[in-house]
Amino acid sequence: MGLRLGLLSTASINRMILAAARASAAVDVVAVASRDADRAAAYAREHGIERAVGSYEELLADPGVEAVYISLPNSLHVDWSVRALEAGKHVLCEKPLARVAADVERAFDVAEASGRVLAEAFMYRHHPQTQLVASLVADGAIGELRALRASFSFPLTDAENVRLRPELDGGSLMDVGCYCVSGMRLHAGEPERVTAEQVLSPSGVDISFAATMRFGRDVVGVFHSSMALPRRQGLELLGSEATLIVEAPWRVDFGGDVLLVRDGDAERVPVPEADAYRSELEDFAAAVAGEREPLLGRADAVGQARALEALYAAAGRGQDVLP
Repeated sequence: MGLRLGLLSTASINRMILAAARASAAVDVVAVASRDADRAAAYAREHGIERAVGSYEELLADPGVEAVYISLPNSLHVDWSVRALEAGKHVLCEKPLARVAADVERAFDVAEASGRVLAEAFMYRHHPQTQLVASLVADGAIGELRALRASFSFPLTDAENVRLRPELDGGSLMDVGCYCVSGMRLHAGEPERVTAEQVLSPSGVDISFAATMRFGRDVVGVFHSSMALPRRQGLELLGSEATLIVEAPWRVDFGGDVLLVRDGDAERVPVPEADAYRSELEDFAAAVAGEREPLLGRADAVGQARALEALYAAAGRGQDVLP
């Protein structure tokens, strides 16, 4: 049997984790928790999960669960990660872990004190496409990196969706814009200065978010995220000699090419097929087994939260903010 994983909630994103776990020998989903016992039981029957419990606390007290996947609303990520770590569980927490760097530091302090693994679940980082693109940039395939452009959007029509609730840390930056931020940080390092604008929904969260991020070596990145536009994603890395265009950088399963454009000629870069969620689970299980450090650890999670914190501050003040 692989790592015995419990699901802390019945969120829709769980379906990707369940499919990935079924395809891998590294992880077995053995339990699911909901605040509604009947809902948990129905979910367990539907997905062939052995145990169902009617509270998150009961799942954390289960000695048969070694680790938990947290897919609760954003505002609950840190508190339940901390409670799970204190209960002796390893934690894979869905992105974004938090929008405030101090909260991320607190969670990792608990992880280190308890000797448990905590990882932020940015699944795209585990796909070989992401690793290939990073290698091409690092190896000089586009010359010297000068600029980045990124986007991620989709139309959200349900006014009751949790993504629109400010008390749950909703908003387009937290839901999809965080991918753009993560991707630009991967290739350009931590931002030195950010400028941002947001368009607010009637509920008060950002329905759209646009920003400029200034990195070291005079690299500038711009991105736009939205929950009020057609489905779209993209990443462009502009260098002194060529440009890399990644048509599906975040949801690689949606399909798209990686193109190396030089002097007007576009060369398609072959990308291995893979399940990013399966790779994410296997990386997490290997870290729990002590075989290696998780791909996404403390430094990356803190840097991500610091950037989000600065972006929201910049959008709120209408001026540049230093992360």
